[in-house]
Amino acid sequence: MECVVQGIIETQHVDALEVLLQGLSGVPKERVRVHELCLKSGPNLGVVPSEVRLLCDLAQSTPSWTIRHVGGAMRGAGAEQISVLVRSIVESKASNNVLRYFYGIGYKLDHEVLKGGFAFRFHRGAQITVTVTSVSKMTKLHATNEAVPITPAIQLVEITAPAAADNYNDVVSAVTSFCEYLAPLLHLSKPGNSTGIVPTAGAAAASLMSSGGGSGGKTL
Repeated sequence: MECVVQGIIETQHVDALEVLLQGLSGVPKERVRVHELCLKSGPNLGVVPSEVRLLCDLAQSTPSWTIRHVGGAMRGAGAEQISVLVRSIVESKASNNVLRYFYGIGYKLDHEVLKGGFAFRFHRGAQITVTVTSVSKMTKLHATNEAVPITPAIQLVEITAPAAADNYNDVVSAVTSFCEYLAPLLHLSKPGNSTGIVPTAGAAAASLMSSGGGSGGKTL
């Protein structure tokens, strides 16, 4: 399982967000460059469609592949009352012929994107990862070097944390608390429920850039 929230930020304020995250973490950022391919099952694999994502990490000297399957979100009254999405997820490392394998068993490429940016990792009640990326589309099949940003002025911010059936409440609390640090710059919510740009982002970004970082006004 994992807990996840997402938000968007104007590209002009990404440097300020990086300054804030750097101040909170105290460790260097990690470079993110991921080629993500979304595959969907063909009719020969059954009447119930399935979807898998193949992630190729291009930030490493030797690209590595991961198979990622995102399951359904937790449902019920409790799930509706929290601002964090809790969902099942399965990931597995794979060899560099994984795409050929899925094509061979009947999956088809639905779409592909390139995500480029940076990430910071924290341990604050949970193992929290904050990823800030620009999402680009391919002009040619698998041509990552020719990818074009889908929304050049906007970048995606995602916070994720692994969870289990016996501790997801604690992880939800940790993620919710962490989101407060970033509140002046962006609003984070369940994927698909974005409320857009935060009106205070410009002033908060200017303050962060002039002060060179900090905790966003919250005591660490």
